[in-house]
Amino acid sequence: MKTITLGKSDLQVTNFCLGTMTFGEQVDEATAHAILDRSLERGVNFIDTAEMYSVPARAPTFGATETIIGNWFAKRPGARQKLVLATKVAGPARGMNWIRGGVADLTASDIVAACDASLKRLQTDTIDLYQIHWPVRNVPSFGALYFDPSKDLEVTAIRTQLEALAGLVKAGKVRAIGLSNESPYGVHEFVRLAEQHGLPRVATVQNPYCLINRSLENGLDETMHRLGVSLLAYSPLGFGLLTGKYDAAGLEAADAAKGRMSLFDSMKKQRWGRPASQAAAKRYNALAREHGLTPTQLALAFCQSKWQVASTIIGVTTLGQLDENLDAVGLTLAPDVLAAIDVIRWDIRDPAV
Repeated sequence: MKTITLGKSDLQVTNFCLGTMTFGEQVDEATAHAILDRSLERGVNFIDTAEMYSVPARAPTFGATETIIGNWFAKRPGARQKLVLATKVAGPARGMNWIRGGVADLTASDIVAACDASLKRLQTDTIDLYQIHWPVRNVPSFGALYFDPSKDLEVTAIRTQLEALAGLVKAGKVRAIGLSNESPYGVHEFVRLAEQHGLPRVATVQNPYCLINRSLENGLDETMHRLGVSLLAYSPLGFGLLTGKYDAAGLEAADAAKGRMSLFDSMKKQRWGRPASQAAAKRYNALAREHGLTPTQLALAFCQSKWQVASTIIGVTTLGQLDENLDAVGLTLAPDVLAAIDVIRWDIRDPAV
């Protein structure tokens, strides 16, 4: 496993990161701790979570994932020092009224209060990478395609948010900052204002990136490259579609009964549940099998092959899934496979954008 530096920060992380949003919903605490143990044993030094996890987001499980991780730290003296820990403050509530009363903003005081709450749940003094989970301003995300200026609202300014994050860095509560589900404009503006006013510079952006959603390559990758901001690629397996487990009978396949796309109706209504996303995944999965690979191997090796990706976030529900994912570390795709991937993409583009 390779180690890379995130942006212009001093954070050194492995090129695979353990995502934890299943902890507290699909994964109970004992299994989550076993997954964390195995991940650390296998050399992963980077874990990512968020205050709103587990997923699908519900009031009863808000903060559950951070609590599970914090309990693991308490039971594993020394583990915290071996890991780079990333978490996120939720953006405006987006209909989730259990997040700051459902307000459509993320103020400076909200950021500070959320960080303090995360530190308490995680049972740690410092968050290595603190990210804004989604923008406070009006921006297309989570499957929305078009920017609509008429939806703009008066919300907290980017500079104000940066100043709040600067206070957390100065207090020693946060080492570096990042963004998630961001646009090229957002990344550029955060960097510009940070440099102009001597505020912390974003080190990372955590956005979806996989075979069925390469929309990041339509401009955001250039922004990140030229500004020295690293990509943390989430959903590299397309919410499980790129594992092949849904191929036989769609989202109701018996062997996929424990997959989130089968368990949760809300997931089927998202971008990953679109018929076009399922059809595209089947084509990539078939390509993998034609070349003697598993669909999982193809999907993860693809992410590793791309210069855009700093670290790939893998989310699992079992030790077996974790081992399967980590066994793909270092796997190289042949030029003809990469060419075949691009042929498919020219035909179907990015159905899960």
